[in-house]
Amino acid sequence: MRYIFLVFGLSVVLVMAVAGKRGDLFKRAPIEVFFDMDRQPKLRPQTVNDFFKDGLSSQLLVPGTIARGTPYEDTPVNTGRIPGTTNFVAAVPLPVTAELMQRGRERYTIYCAPCHGEQGDGKGITTKFGMAVIGDLHDGVTRKVIQQPDGELFNTISNGKGLMNGYAANVSIQDRWSIIAYVRALQRSRLASVEDVPADERAALTKVMPPGAPPPK
Repeated sequence: MRYIFLVFGLSVVLVMAVAGKRGDLFKRAPIEVFFDMDRQPKLRPQTVNDFFKDGLSSQLLVPGTIARGTPYEDTPVNTGRIPGTTNFVAAVPLPVTAELMQRGRERYTIYCAPCHGEQGDGKGITTKFGMAVIGDLHDGVTRKVIQQPDGELFNTISNGKGLMNGYAANVSIQDRWSIIAYVRALQRSRLASVEDVPADERAALTKVMPPGAPPPK
């Protein structure tokens, strides 16, 4: 047993003789087995660096960069709410163009149609696999979904509601607004009245009578 202690003691002395004690001052750098991130490669500002094309270590922010925090969060586009309040914005805070509507149709087909159906009536393919409680976006009984402001729909898509999970991690902010614009178009196609048609185009409408109905007088 004493030989074990003797070998251990000699080993400690040998290691200290070679590596030294941490914190001691030497003219030469001590031997480090583990650097523990004491020294690591980094870029110093305002110095020359061959990694970037302009040869500088400090780079300008990427165009379109938005700082995270309150200025980023408290905007209608990002939250669906009026800045400084908890009230939802009434309409999509982006220009509603043909391109936005087409994008909304594509994203709706991918993320929404499996449950809500291509027509938005809540009769998607998932109803065949036991999902019976799916929201009807036309909501013909209470019109609850129709009366919601666009910002509230944005909040539902982002954070989820009831059995529906949020899609903020899957659908970008602009795509969420495009989906809302397309949903409004679906609702208008189902629930619009003749008064919603521009006056100069009403004459082109053809009145379709249901089967078996008497002819108009």
